[in-house]
Amino acid sequence: MRFAIAGISHETNTYRREQTDASDFGQARGEQILRSRGNATDIGGFVTACESRGIEPVPILTVGAEPSGTIARAAYDGFKAEILEGIADARPLDGVLLGLHGAGVVDGIDDLEADLSEAVRDLIGEGTPLVGTFDLHGNVSQRMADALDGVFACHQYPHMDPHERSEEAVALIVRMLDESFRPTTFVESVPLLVPMTTTFVGAGQAMLAEMLEAESTPGVIDVSWFHGFPYADIDLVGTHVAVTTDGDQQLAESVAKRMGERLWESRESFRPRGLTPEEAIERALQSDAWPVVINETSDNPGCGGPGDGTHLLRAMIDAGLEDACFGYIVDAETARQAVEAGAGSTIDVVLGARYDDLHGTPIHAAAYVKAIHDGDLILQAMFRGARWRIGPIVRLVIGGVDVVVGSRRSQTFDTEPFLAVGIDVTRYRVVALKSSHHFRGGFQDLAAEIITADPPGLTTHRINGFERQNLKHAVWPLNAETEYIR
Repeated sequence: MRFAIAGISHETNTYRREQTDASDFGQARGEQILRSRGNATDIGGFVTACESRGIEPVPILTVGAEPSGTIARAAYDGFKAEILEGIADARPLDGVLLGLHGAGVVDGIDDLEADLSEAVRDLIGEGTPLVGTFDLHGNVSQRMADALDGVFACHQYPHMDPHERSEEAVALIVRMLDESFRPTTFVESVPLLVPMTTTFVGAGQAMLAEMLEAESTPGVIDVSWFHGFPYADIDLVGTHVAVTTDGDQQLAESVAKRMGERLWESRESFRPRGLTPEEAIERALQSDAWPVVINETSDNPGCGGPGDGTHLLRAMIDAGLEDACFGYIVDAETARQAVEAGAGSTIDVVLGARYDDLHGTPIHAAAYVKAIHDGDLILQAMFRGARWRIGPIVRLVIGGVDVVVGSRRSQTFDTEPFLAVGIDVTRYRVVALKSSHHFRGGFQDLAAEIITADPPGLTTHRINGFERQNLKHAVWPLNAETEYIR
């Protein structure tokens, strides 16, 4: 058997001012795709699952970019055309696997995933299985699901399991071919905006347990809870449950609606919570154990934040913290300045806040250059085994705070940026970083406590503050009078 592998993955924050061009995407073709085997990623999971079953993986094109602004139409059209041409040239195929996201927005197309899935379906016809895998932060539609034979979103946030969902996607196509049946998927959309909510603890963990219990229902193949992505000004925003069954449409609909009702009943538990940087620091200093991790959720590059915000770092410096580190803030110019000066130098820096003034003002300080690294890392927790290139990184000492400065925008997934410049986070009282929840994959087990700081930023939990010009229906909590019609 031969399964084609293709995909476009992008989490689009439409509130960023610039569009995302083709050059902003990492692009993989041919052997580049096959080399992802063994990685804990969706594409790596496709390759591994195919090869372990004796299936030939046929690599077409996979692209992905750091969460950023609306995708330029020319970029999307080019990728889409290459995928369609590649699939056409690769036929005959026994199945097609699409690595998607769920929150892709293109200039003029609010539902990237539906548009691409329909185009592939039109090309391969109804007789060839077509299955998609997704990030759980998706604003997805029934239109998209109707073009696919199965919808598999990762269950965990942090996303520790995308490769497992890819294995299930491959298994579904094999089963479809062996048993000659056609699955069906129903998408229930709930008018509920959920801020970034981990499934490791609290309300997210409890709700995921209910979803997985529903997934054990006979005849149900998968229950995918799409938390949604609130940082997009489109009418699709909300929370969604996609249920794939072995062909029983009524079962898919009933399970999806039951889970939708449970989400609605639990909506108060998803209200955003967060502290100012000063409050977060004060609470951290009250802890008797360490390290205490403070995550700056409002400037999370993983949701479209610039990563150069200074609100939390400035508060740490102003508080005169000792035994504290921050990793990392994005500032390619400062990193370059430190590399040119060399380790052991003291330089005057104007650090951060280059994107806008929403995320703070630049920090003017004398900084000691402690260490330099090329920033070519390997992820050790989420997406384990994948390359993580964040450009030259430097360790600066400003006051009593060790500050890691990176050159390329990314959230902090694990301890690798710290270790690269000689920082053992377990020896620090306060460890600060930019991320909403993915960092938990690398820090959950070593942190004595995790505290969320939520100053102003493009990815704040205070989602009521975002202007909604394209939202045509009522959504809670933006509208307290919102009704959920089952």
